[in-house]
Amino acid sequence: MRRPGFPIISSIVFGGVALGLAAFAGNISLPERDIVPSTSFRPGAATHQTRAGSPGALQFPNANEVPAGIETVLAAPPTRSSFMATWDSVSGAKGYLVDVSTSNSFSSYVDGYHDLDVGNVHGRAVTGLTAGTNYYYRVRAYEATGPGRYSQVMSVTTVPTVGLIIHATFDSSITGRPNAAAIEAMINRAISIYESLLSDPITIQILFRYSTTAPDGTPLGQGTISQSNWVFYGVPWSSFINALRADAKTSNDNLANASLPGSALSANIKPASANGRAVALNTPPAMFANGTVGNGGPYDGIVTLNSAVPFQFTRPVSVSNYDAQRSTEHEMDEVIGFGSRLNISGNDLRPQDLFSWSSPGVRNLTSSGSRYFSINSGGTIIAYFNQNSSGDFGDWLSPACPQVHPYVQNASICTGQSSDVTATSPEGVNLDVIGYDLVSAPQTTAARAAVADFNGDGKPDYVLRNAGSRQTALWYLNNNIFVGAAYGPTLPAGWGLAGVADFNRDSHPDYGLFNPVTDGTWIWYLSGPTFIGNAYGPNVPSGWELAATGDFNGDASPDYVLYRASTRQTAIWYLNNNVFVSGGYGPTLPTGWSLIGVADFNGDGHTDYALFNSSNGQTAIWHLSGRTFLSGAFGPTVPTGWAPVATADFNGDGNPDYVLYRASTRQTAIWYLNNNVLVGATYGPTLPTGWSLVGQ
Repeated sequence: MRRPGFPIISSIVFGGVALGLAAFAGNISLPERDIVPSTSFRPGAATHQTRAGSPGALQFPNANEVPAGIETVLAAPPTRSSFMATWDSVSGAKGYLVDVSTSNSFSSYVDGYHDLDVGNVHGRAVTGLTAGTNYYYRVRAYEATGPGRYSQVMSVTTVPTVGLIIHATFDSSITGRPNAAAIEAMINRAISIYESLLSDPITIQILFRYSTTAPDGTPLGQGTISQSNWVFYGVPWSSFINALRADAKTSNDNLANASLPGSALSANIKPASANGRAVALNTPPAMFANGTVGNGGPYDGIVTLNSAVPFQFTRPVSVSNYDAQRSTEHEMDEVIGFGSRLNISGNDLRPQDLFSWSSPGVRNLTSSGSRYFSINSGGTIIAYFNQNSSGDFGDWLSPACPQVHPYVQNASICTGQSSDVTATSPEGVNLDVIGYDLVSAPQTTAARAAVADFNGDGKPDYVLRNAGSRQTALWYLNNNIFVGAAYGPTLPAGWGLAGVADFNRDSHPDYGLFNPVTDGTWIWYLSGPTFIGNAYGPNVPSGWELAATGDFNGDASPDYVLYRASTRQTAIWYLNNNVFVSGGYGPTLPTGWSLIGVADFNGDGHTDYALFNSSNGQTAIWHLSGRTFLSGAFGPTVPTGWAPVATADFNGDGNPDYVLYRASTRQTAIWYLNNNVLVGATYGPTLPTGWSLVGQ
């Protein structure tokens, strides 16, 4: 396994300068997300179309619109920035005037909503509002002789939680229709789905249309159900990849980021403008209402439903109609960030292309052969990509109608079928791994490093991982100082390094591997960096992962710590080498906290948990006796951009310390502890490009 020479050594950046504790180790509260400034990103425009499925696809003429039926306006929940105002019709009314205020006495009005003439409709989406605010509205009908009396005052509260905001602008092709309220309510229902799923603190600007023409006035193509126009930016490869890695917050992100290539596959990546902002890049809206792009363009994209299509704006959808909400969500996905490089000129990848595979460990970025979406290096097929040139290459492969899985993002859609984006749908997972933050996704179990004494000098060493080649390397340290390196074994596709410990008790640390697809464990016995044998360990139950290794029952044999992200439950499995002996539940972690390592922090001879809360940078120590929780204590707070990834005694004082890692710069640091108290800090070495301290 060992290779001649160590080219990875040449790019080491040594960092032995001690850090000021006040600057580096204080309790630093997380600010709102900063947008990384750049003047090098240039916007472009792209178009996506969704077509009718087959067989039995309806043929509809471009020029003839479907007559607008007056559908019942189904309730649409408030969003963070809008609500749906509705009212009963008044006999003989020619139209309605709407007032909106934050005062039930209407002593002031929301800008643009005082005697707003909405025409002869029975509802209006009120947009551009503030989250968590009480709003009041009233309506009065008008006839030829003038306005009548005000209706009773109605009140609505916008959603108070912080997170993604989608600001809808309704084109006159919607607001001028007699069924405008039904269309707007449907769009608001779609928006509420995304705002409930995604926590990113950004606002996405979308113009919605209902027309037989594109924004520039050209007729929509034959068979086109819906269309989206959106802004993209050319971002240098390293800038986007570093931003994506730094944005990791869920277990999906950890798996996906571990599969990212170790070297650039294209000069740039082309995220949608909204997607760029989701990972803190400076990619503002830039689209005008006619679909052109330039400075000052107010929209991230435009969604157009073809008004010549028999759309239904309420559910359930009849067998002869298309579900307008499903099509709206599909095109919103495109504006938000879906799509393949195969639909844009040039060789630069789009974020979705990072997760396109033809088999485990084999990428496919072409329109030949099969491609599928996977976030674990191709080990699990989540959905197949469309490879038919008549559809979008970033959409899912679409079977004939009716579809067994009528996913929102299927390349073609069928009448009479509905679906939505969810946290576990292929669309939800895709949004999560290209940079958005799913609220209900399995929260990250924390990126963890492997640290142990591999050369027998009594000092902990780093295990480095190369995501592209799956090669490992050992960096020998003396406290925080790099003193040498050796290549370790290459990990097989589908397997990740979950921990290091001396399983066969030969005084040499071994690798503990975990396969999240098969739930298998595998022990690789090492002598220093050299692979000398292997044995399979027990399979963990479905839904659990191997999170750490340590001796919890005092028999000098390392045990497994298992973790279940959906319930935050831990379990400890006692082992004898690779053989399961017994096990039971450990403590359940609080919401927002994850396990970063295990060690005896209070010197009582029992292994403890080290926890981390990525939302505020706080750490904590949970003191255990075997599997039993005894007490807890807060540890130091970690600065923004850094994460504690391992525990080991680096300065030889008998107390475990934290290893901190900054993925965006590959910098490491050591925080010296006395139990849970920070007593000193210093930088460790910086890792070379392509290598990481965490991941597979």
